[in-house]
Amino acid sequence: MKNQSRRSLLKGAAVAASGVALSTLPAEAKKSQTPERKAYGQQSNSGKPPLFNGAVSYGNLLFIAGIGAHFEGDIKAHTAHVLDELQKHLESAGSSMSKVLKVNVYLNDIKDWAAMNEVYAGKFGDVPPVRTTVAPAGGIPGNSLVEIDCIAFI
Repeated sequence: MKNQSRRSLLKGAAVAASGVALSTLPAEAKKSQTPERKAYGQQSNSGKPPLFNGAVSYGNLLFIAGIGAHFEGDIKAHTAHVLDELQKHLESAGSSMSKVLKVNVYLNDIKDWAAMNEVYAGKFGDVPPVRTTVAPAGGIPGNSLVEIDCIAFI
C-alpha cells in the first residue's frame, strides 16, 4: 500500500510538472507543436481564393476531395478512372492506396453498386479502409457515374 501511494504521488507530480512546463513554453514552441496544414494541387488563377483544395494534409492525415470521371463511359470505366486519379493524388502527397483509412463513394445510381465493387475490390491492399457508399438525390455534379473521396495517412 505504501508503494502504491508513492507511485500515485510521483505520477501526479510528473503530470503537474509537464502541465507547468507546457504552459510556460514560449508561443513559438507551442506553435511548433501544432500540426502543419498543407494544401496540394492547383491554386486559383482568377485572383480569388479557390472554393476548395483537391487535397489537404493536417499533421500526418491527408484529406482528398471527391474525384469524378467526366467523360462518356460506363460505371466500370468511371470507377477505374477515379481510382487511378485517387492513387495519383495520394502518391503526389506522399501517401498510397494502402494508407487510406476512410472512403466515401457516391454513385449516380445505386444500381451500379455491384459493378463498381468489381473494379474497387483489392485496390486498397490487404486491409481495406472503412467505406460509406450512397447514391445522393439529384446525382453527382458533372455527369460522373461515381465520385470518391478519402482520408489517408502520410
